[in-house]
Amino acid sequence: MDWTLRELRYFTTVVDAGSFTEGAARLYVSQAAASRTVASLERRLGARLLRRVPAGCVPTQAGWQLLPAARRVLAEAERFTEFARSRREVLRVGYAWAALGVHTAALQRGWATGRLGVDLEIFRGEAADAGLSDGRCDVAIVRRPLDDPRYSAAVVGYEQRVVAFAEDDVPWARRRRLSLAEIAERTVIIDTRAGTTDAALWGADGPVPEFLPSSNVDQWLDLIAAGRGVGITAEATSHHHRRDGVRYRRIADAAPVPVQLVWRRGDAVTGLDALIERTRQLYGTDADAR
Repeated sequence: MDWTLRELRYFTTVVDAGSFTEGAARLYVSQAAASRTVASLERRLGARLLRRVPAGCVPTQAGWQLLPAARRVLAEAERFTEFARSRREVLRVGYAWAALGVHTAALQRGWATGRLGVDLEIFRGEAADAGLSDGRCDVAIVRRPLDDPRYSAAVVGYEQRVVAFAEDDVPWARRRRLSLAEIAERTVIIDTRAGTTDAALWGADGPVPEFLPSSNVDQWLDLIAAGRGVGITAEATSHHHRRDGVRYRRIADAAPVPVQLVWRRGDAVTGLDALIERTRQLYGTDADAR
């Protein structure tokens, strides 16, 4: 049974008007068009819906039964149309680790007061690409490059590297900065999925620490708080994931971490240019950064 909203609208309008002539006038169509459309609905339903009388037409028993349901369907369709007209686009931004750190709230607040015609939603995804590959997000915040020809990327900022350690580690708690050589003497907890730390950070000639893998940022923090090792991360983590039992300190001799926005190549992402521009402003990054 493949009825249409047009058929229901013609039927209810003719009933309300009391005749095909007046109903057609209200619909701005010919009387013949109104009659054909109602007849089409009757054929689909296999029942006569309107009976002609000298003064116009009245519903049959089947017509009276159908009328309330037809009105409900048309009302729901009107609500859907209104929703479709008034809805705003949503720019979904995913991250696997620490969003934009100290800049996250500033981006959200500034975006909410703008007039870009698109809402911003920032959320954490479990995959390294924060859900970019399966369509869960439109743009991903990454600090470990996604070497995949399916994606385009833009560098929006740089963050200092910090070391995270248990707060009862008194010798380190007294320090303001630490070195990679000092960290190499400890076990370093890493996230092989989305983390930015590996043996290459120490170079070919330097001592390399023992590594302990973790599956996500929560486990990474739990292991550090328990004294199982230390962790190296971008400074955004120290703002986005403050945890009792864990302290952060700057690393004096480690290269900064580039922060990238990544999206599917060829996608027309609404609000992408504004997102890149605003994020670069927050980081104080040159617009020509790549």
